[in-house]
Formats: sequence, C-alpha cells, structure tokens
Amino acid sequence: MAKTPSFAVAAVAGGRGPVHNRTQLLLLLLVAVAASASTAGFLLRGALRDPCDGRGDPAALNTAVASGSPLGFMRSKLVLLVSHELSLSGGPLLLMELAFLLRHVGSQVVWITNQRSQETNDVTYSLEHRMLNHGVQVLPARGQEAVDIALKADLVILNTAVAGKWLDPVLKDHVPKVLPKILWWIHEMRGHYFKVEYVKHLPFVAGAMIDSHTTAEYWNSRTSDRLKIQMPQTYVVHLGNSKELMEVAEDNVARRVLREHIRESLGVRSEDLLFAIINSVSRGKGQDLFLQAFYQALQLIQHEKLKVPRIHAVVVGSDVNAQTKFETQLRDFVVKNTIHDRVHFVNKTLAVAPYLAAIDVLVQNSQGRGECFGRITIEAMAFKLPVLGTAAGGTTEIVLDGSTGLLHPAGKEGVAPLAKNIVRLASHAEQRVSMGEKGYGRVKEMFMEHHMAERIAAVLKDVLRKSQEHSRS
Repeated sequence: MAKTPSFAVAAVAGGRGPVHNRTQLLLLLLVAVAASASTAGFLLRGALRDPCDGRGDPAALNTAVASGSPLGFMRSKLVLLVSHELSLSGGPLLLMELAFLLRHVGSQVVWITNQRSQETNDVTYSLEHRMLNHGVQVLPARGQEAVDIALKADLVILNTAVAGKWLDPVLKDHVPKVLPKILWWIHEMRGHYFKVEYVKHLPFVAGAMIDSHTTAEYWNSRTSDRLKIQMPQTYVVHLGNSKELMEVAEDNVARRVLREHIRESLGVRSEDLLFAIINSVSRGKGQDLFLQAFYQALQLIQHEKLKVPRIHAVVVGSDVNAQTKFETQLRDFVVKNTIHDRVHFVNKTLAVAPYLAAIDVLVQNSQGRGECFGRITIEAMAFKLPVLGTAAGGTTEIVLDGSTGLLHPAGKEGVAPLAKNIVRLASHAEQRVSMGEKGYGRVKEMFMEHHMAERIAAVLKDVLRKSQEHSRS
C-alpha cells in the first residue's frame, strides 16, 4: 500500500496563498483514496455537496437552489429511480449523480435496486448510505410499497435496458398505468442486451434517453430489425463533468501534489511520459490491444533510435481480489515481453482525479461498437490531456481527430496505428500541449455539469408534459 508523503499536506497548506476548506478537504480525500486504492472513492463524486449537511433551513436552501437551477421545476416532484444493480459501474453511478442533482433542487427521490445481492457487501452498503445521507429513500425492489410509489410518482426513470426486467414481476397489472411516465435511460452498446424480456415495453414509455447519437442510432436500427419493435421518442444527452472534478482539474497546486504522489507510488520519474487506460479490465475495454500497441511503440522507438522521454503504460481498473483469466493474460504478456518495468497495474477506483493529474495521455481503447459515451474521456480532457481513442461509439462525438486527440480503428487493425500515435505524442511535446488545451476548451464549451443539467432538464420537462397530457386524456 502506498504511503501518503508528508509533502502532500505541506503543499495543501501553502503554495498559492490561502486555499479554501473545500479544496483542502477534496485534495486530502483524493490523496488518501489514491494511497489506499480503496473502493471508498465513491465519496468523491458529490462528496462536498450534501443538501442534508445541516447548514441553514433545508427547505429554504432547496427553494433558493431550485430558483437558479435548470432543474428547478422538479422541486417537490416525486421521482422513482430503478437501477438494475448498485455497484461501482458507470450506469448506477450516473443514476446516483442524477438523484443528487434532483435532491439538490428539492425533489423527493426514491431508489430501487432490482438485482440486489442477498448479502450486503461493502460497496452496496456504502453507496446506499451515501444516498440516505443525501435524503434519497432506498426501498426493496419488490413489495406493495414499491408498487405504491410507482403509481404515485410524477416520473419513473429506468436505468439501463436490463432494468426492464423489474416491470412485470413487480407492477404486474399496474404496468400500463406506469408506462406513460417512464423515462428509460439506456447506456448499453452490446447486442446481447437486445432481448424481448428486457425491452418489450420500450415502445410504450414516454421516452428513451441515450448518451450519444451513435448509440441512439444503433438502438433505433437494432430494435426495428431484430426485435420488430419501435423506439419511443429518443433524447440524446451528452454527459458533463462534475463541479468537484473540475475544481481539482483547475487547481494547479492540487494537480501538482497529486501528480507527485501518484508518480512516487508507481516508481516513475517526473520527466517520464505516462500513457494510461482507465477502465474496468475486460476484453471489451481493449487493455490487451493497448499493451500490444505499447510494446510495438517501444520497439519503434528503439528501432528508429528516437530520442524521447522514457514511456510507461498504466492500466487502472484491475481487481486484485478477483483476478480474471483476461487480466492474467495481460500480466503474462508483460512478463513474456520483459516490459514489467514499463507497465503498471492499478486496482480499480473511482478516485480517477489523482491518476488524471499524474499521466500525460489518456488511451480510450474500447472495442466493438465502442463506448456509449465514455465519461473518462471528458474527465481527461478537463485535465488538459490529449486522448488516443478508438474511432467508435461516443468517443467520435467527444474527440476531434487531430485536434483534441488522435483516433485509431477498433480491433486488431488498430494496434499498429495506436502504436504510431503513441510514438507521435511521445516525440512531440508541443502537440500534447496543444491537443490538451483544445480538449479543455471543448469541455468548457460542451461537457460541464451545467450543460448536462440543462440537457436533462429539457428531457424531463418534455416527459412530464407528455405524462400529464396522458393522465388527462
């Protein structure tokens, strides 16, 4: 376990003059979580913005916040959120963020997890506790109380295609009454989610919200061609970076402290270049092809005798407690090619800010149809990092090829181009800086939290309007 260096606290206390308490606390949390590689990183999203923190009258605070928020019209609305699971994966965490945004403006929010383990693990307990602290009511997935809330709610949000399995077993004869006020938030891009038992009610809900145009087009064509059903009105909502992440990304002292700490824990020098892939380790995320490309890049540098800084590959997203066959293959590849001094595996964590501060280039190498959106991409761009991404899925709607990063094909045919792109950015510091600056500008223009709130607000208004019209008819 890495030790938090003493310079971290000293740097927080000084450097640029008085640093306000929020930044101090956030930075210390980031360093602590990065040092422990703990799943407690969930605290970092929204950790410093709790409507139940006891400062002032909550009702008055909610009224003031609602009046200045695009989601203000949701004040006092009852919203039921149904998630297929409660875990550290992207879908549930996005829904939690929306829950906190709604609570912040005074909505009454109820959460149901459909596929909940009989044994409460640390992650489930921690996430539920966090929601309760924000005033989110957590209910069992089954039972009369869940039915009553669904019937009473102003809005029901199903999160991911798999959440559709909750409808019939729980609501039974009440399903037709609830469908007109359902917004279905879909994040999946894989063909095995297109099953009738998951999405048979999809044509009858008020709307579907999807994270990218590419994914929306895929769902429209696949549901029509494969399932012979039609999508409801579909809304595309690009995501945005949280205020907390932007606060760290734009704090030079915080970035310097985190960069020094992570690099010290990895055993790399300040002048070395770090190319990182930050995703759960799985074949679909392309860590194997990234390491192949990285190895080829090392060979190109050696063969062409290029004078570039020493480069490293960082794979963030391992699970040391349950190492899969795929991850074993990754580690075997590293050993076989004797690049263990250049490749670093890091346990999965939600505390991505320390690693974004420490690295020089993000690699987004998702395979197949790519990412539905890829939140880590815009988070990296907030830290002024260039992105090397696959030309697939939502990445193509975020990364401007040749401007904010470089794109390469998915699959094995993308290995050689990715290797060349790694060498290119390793060889040209000015391109790394220029792409990073342009990426940051793109985030400020399109991918901030308030942008996401405005986009979601427009969708919720429309869905509520249609639901009210249906109830009157």
